[in-house]
Amino acid sequence: MPVEPGKIRNVAVVGHRSTGKTSLVEAMLFQAGAINRLGTIEAGNTTGDWDDDEHNRQMSLAASLCHVEWQDRKINLIDTPGDPGFQGDMIAALRVVEGALVVVSAVMGVEVQTNRAWQRADEYDLSRVVVVNMLDRERADFFRTLEALRDQLSPRCVAVHLPIGAEHELTGVVDLLHMKAYTSPEGEREGGPGEIPAELQDQVAEYREKLLDSVVETDEALMERYLDGQELCDEEVAHALKDAVTRGEIFPVACAVATKNLGTTALLDLLVEGVPSPAKKHIDLGVEGDGTAAFVFKTIADPFAGRINVLRVISGEVKSDSTLANHRSHSKERVGQLLTLQGKEHTQEAAFGAGDIGAVAKLKDTTTGDLLLDTEREVETPELAFPEPVMSFAVTPKAKGDEEKVGTALRRLSEEDPTLVIRRDPQTGEQLLSGLSQIHVEVAVDRVKSRFGAEVELHQPRVPYLETIRKESRAQGRYKKQTGGRGQFGDAVIVLEPLEGHQGYEFSDEIVGGVIPQGFRPAVDKGIQEAMQHGELAGAPVQGLRVRLIDGSYHSVDSSEMAFKIAGSLAFKQAYEQADPVLLEPIMDVEVTIPDESVGAVNGDLNSRRGRLQGMEPKGGMTTIKAEVPM
Repeated sequence: MPVEPGKIRNVAVVGHRSTGKTSLVEAMLFQAGAINRLGTIEAGNTTGDWDDDEHNRQMSLAASLCHVEWQDRKINLIDTPGDPGFQGDMIAALRVVEGALVVVSAVMGVEVQTNRAWQRADEYDLSRVVVVNMLDRERADFFRTLEALRDQLSPRCVAVHLPIGAEHELTGVVDLLHMKAYTSPEGEREGGPGEIPAELQDQVAEYREKLLDSVVETDEALMERYLDGQELCDEEVAHALKDAVTRGEIFPVACAVATKNLGTTALLDLLVEGVPSPAKKHIDLGVEGDGTAAFVFKTIADPFAGRINVLRVISGEVKSDSTLANHRSHSKERVGQLLTLQGKEHTQEAAFGAGDIGAVAKLKDTTTGDLLLDTEREVETPELAFPEPVMSFAVTPKAKGDEEKVGTALRRLSEEDPTLVIRRDPQTGEQLLSGLSQIHVEVAVDRVKSRFGAEVELHQPRVPYLETIRKESRAQGRYKKQTGGRGQFGDAVIVLEPLEGHQGYEFSDEIVGGVIPQGFRPAVDKGIQEAMQHGELAGAPVQGLRVRLIDGSYHSVDSSEMAFKIAGSLAFKQAYEQADPVLLEPIMDVEVTIPDESVGAVNGDLNSRRGRLQGMEPKGGMTTIKAEVPM
């Protein structure tokens, strides 16, 4: 039987890299009894990071779907990568959930990717829970981090947990909502709640009051009772908190040490009580009505099961051994095995109900971003809005004859990760592999070797320069060839003029009378355009000019299209040399978001690359630098 929508919680675990997201998911799986031991990143045995590349680099490279049962609720957890090079999976995950669990390091506080994830969650109007992790590290400070969250993300961030102790002397956490304390299990399963230490009573009372103040502000009936001095029970506060979190009026801030499984029980309680179910909060995926609809937000190229599509059921019920229509390709897809994923492990399911997240294997024509419907109907496919790739490398096969193998491998990888783009540069002829960062491209190359047995080499791509002119010039191109019998004769006089903006090409036929017959004039244009493909400065294409054909002559017997084509080419080359030619280099619009203390160093680096600063926008401890930088 599918799980009822009211008993599901869909949560994307997001944040900057190295904040402990995968360890936190592992702790929740362990505490809920979904796994029997607490894996670690160092040992390479976590449920979320199962790929060899992830073990080697000790970081998440792709989103991983897991689930736990807690308080008779199914919590679907999507563990997303924190490295900006792999943010495509984070964007896709945030598109299909009702809630985001934003993980922040107690040492580093709010970082660049934390801000990006928060802005995306804002865009999709998601409910958010923040967890401050790594509280047992040196220089960890919960209260400093809480202030940074309030300053840089939202003043509506409110503590619902407090740490007991600090740094290496951290011994537990206090749940302010239920007024309970949990002591550190040091990697074992967390036990039941205990009493709050006497020395923390004053601090706990202070933060409990702040929490109650924030919660009752969102509920008029509760506020009246609270101001009258009536005692509010935990259930009432929890219910009001959940409503406030659902509406985005409060962002609860929790405490955790994922590697020691500390704070996990209180966090799981918070996800159940704080994050709305699909029945309570509607997410707009462009499909209305009761018919079956599912949105594919991730594709996994499994070496054993083939292609696996991970989907969110929008409405209706997706059943195994059924047929659905792909809205993009208008093809029928036979739904065979339905799978519940737990990292790399999967178990078969008979059906998924509305609001649930699951996977289906071996669909023949379905990729990330596709919509599956029970019947063809007019709907708007949801946008995933992936960022454009910013880092490109030229790729060549290591072994001759591997071109087709490498091309197939890269196409398969770009199906799995739409932010990875493979294309051929029409100007340089190079095959370019583009991604969101250097690591992103390097990981793709490693996977081409490990999964498909093909090796490629990466090179710096050639810069696609262009050429143009800066002043007007005039020249005559005369082509005359006599070899006995019929010869070749063509004579054209042209004027070159620069176009505003150095873009485009115009040809103006200004011949008066019949000095060049009408039939030969297009040949002059053709010859000029062919000559423009390779400029005289660097052999780069020429653009941004107007050509005026003003005079010429012809021979009634010897003239031909070929002769005038060559004459046009000769005239252009001669006029181009006199027109003050110049190289045009590609300029990129760049936005760099960095902590305030790094502004000077980054500006210096941009200046060293001949960048031109366009402006700076400081916001909450971070600064966005806008610049134009040559490629």
